[in-house]
Amino acid sequence: MNEHDVDSEQEWYHQGLRFECTQCGNCCTGPPGYIWFEDSEAEVMAESLGLTVAEFRKRHARRVRGRWTLNERKTEHGFDCVFLDRESVPGKAICGMYKTRPGQCRTWPFWSENIDTPETWENVKRSTPCPGIGQGQLITIESIRIQRDETSTHESS
Repeated sequence: MNEHDVDSEQEWYHQGLRFECTQCGNCCTGPPGYIWFEDSEAEVMAESLGLTVAEFRKRHARRVRGRWTLNERKTEHGFDCVFLDRESVPGKAICGMYKTRPGQCRTWPFWSENIDTPETWENVKRSTPCPGIGQGQLITIESIRIQRDETSTHESS
């Protein structure tokens, strides 16, 4: 039995968690980092831009430790994902890849390390800072588990 086979009554978030993206962009910026994506995600992102996978990788990604990560650019906010658009909608940070964004982005903030304990959840809310944590619709435990488990397949060493 692994940590994810635990009965729902034992998971502190068994009644669900509230989250609503506010388009603040705080999860898409910060210190230099990595926005990992898989080959299948590269194909979808490239297609959405009308590019070949090779063109997409050449323009928008880099290889790090044998894996692919989206590029970042230095801004006044930190290192923004190359697809983060802060200009089109004043006061909002819009993902230019929202419909085809990588799993790492799709599953935020329900990464296993973010939901380990109520304290880590609160720390993520403060340290990101993510104004959407604890707000908006109630996300069910089933949906949280799916997202949590998807991120474990994208984690790096």
